[in-house]
Amino acid sequence: MNSTSQQPAKLVVLVDDRPQLEFDRGKALPDQQLAYLDRMDSKMDAGIQLDGASVQNPDPLQRARFVAIHMIEALQQDNEALVAASCAYLAQRLPDLQQVRAHLTDDGFTAELVFDAPYVEETVVEFMPRPGS
Repeated sequence: MNSTSQQPAKLVVLVDDRPQLEFDRGKALPDQQLAYLDRMDSKMDAGIQLDGASVQNPDPLQRARFVAIHMIEALQQDNEALVAASCAYLAQRLPDLQQVRAHLTDDGFTAELVFDAPYVEETVVEFMPRPGS
């Protein structure tokens, strides 16, 4: 993607503020992977379970939350195939999504979809005390 494009070039997935993976939207997906994303949508057409409730005809944001939750669970289980498919789904279906931020808790985790702020890598700055301080 070039810098004049409105679509964010990358989707970054963070767990406890540590980047876990990045999806580069500038790279085209193979046809078979695009077909798999379509099959994911077809399965969700039948309804999903979200926040303990059955959702018939989920909208794009509900689908994204559902996929993000499954992606974080897959990360915890080292299921790389599901992580990759889920991340690709989110990046392709929600072009404005810039981050998925998860925070682990004693009861599981929370997940947040961030549309308005790109991930910026933190820079650690060490301050040296002045001599004689």
